[in-house]
Amino acid sequence: MSAREVTTKDNRKVTSLAVENHIATLTLNDPSSRNSLSREMMAQLQETLDDIAADKDIHVVILRAEGPVFSSGHNLREVLAMSDDGTLSDLFDQCSTLMQSVVTLPQPVIARIDGAVTAAGTQLVASCDLAYASEDSKFATSGINFGLFCTTPGVALGRNVQPKQAMEMLLSGDFIKADRAMEIGLINAALPADTLDSHILAMARNIASKSPVVIKMGKAAFYKQLPMSLEDAYKYTSGVMCENMETRDAKEGLTAFFEKRDPEWRGE
Repeated sequence: MSAREVTTKDNRKVTSLAVENHIATLTLNDPSSRNSLSREMMAQLQETLDDIAADKDIHVVILRAEGPVFSSGHNLREVLAMSDDGTLSDLFDQCSTLMQSVVTLPQPVIARIDGAVTAAGTQLVASCDLAYASEDSKFATSGINFGLFCTTPGVALGRNVQPKQAMEMLLSGDFIKADRAMEIGLINAALPADTLDSHILAMARNIASKSPVVIKMGKAAFYKQLPMSLEDAYKYTSGVMCENMETRDAKEGLTAFFEKRDPEWRGE
């Protein structure tokens, strides 16, 4: 997949995608709306994620944004208008599908945050596999301030942090700083802004250097086993380990280990 830009029907750039050395960088590119998750934005993100999922040349995705706001969440004017015409459920169905697509994407997704994140923007960060933010970044589930509890963002938030920490954010609508977001598990690390990109690129390259078929199997298994009982989780993951061992890459990896050489992955 070559670099491309995705545009809205009025030819505004909404997202851009660049791929290099098995790493895809997907950028939210609508800073004038604070990168709000409008229906157009979500449709273009969904289209791009679907393309990425089918592209075996892409091993990892970095999700970033232009401007001082990573994403402000849903476009509130759009929410109000759709509430008036009775189509609001379509918006939240679309959003739920998008968030699940991030989780089920075969490739790991790394969120890169340098600025403010609110409401469904926080949901998007929480849906990513990894997240790194600059020290000046801040996060909120702010819908409560406008009379709209962030119920759907709470799904992703509650799967990242402890319930009391999630409820504090959901009930107050207040911002938390990046170091606090790291403490509660919303992000992996809060970093100086001038080291953010180099840290994320190093992590992306690390992941991209691994077997893509093994990463795909492992990511899917990790999320599938989370809601299972302990007994069922071990039974399921034991089966996945056996399936993993049957791949060509697992056999190559172990052979390379014993032969003291670098493995040659084929994604098989």
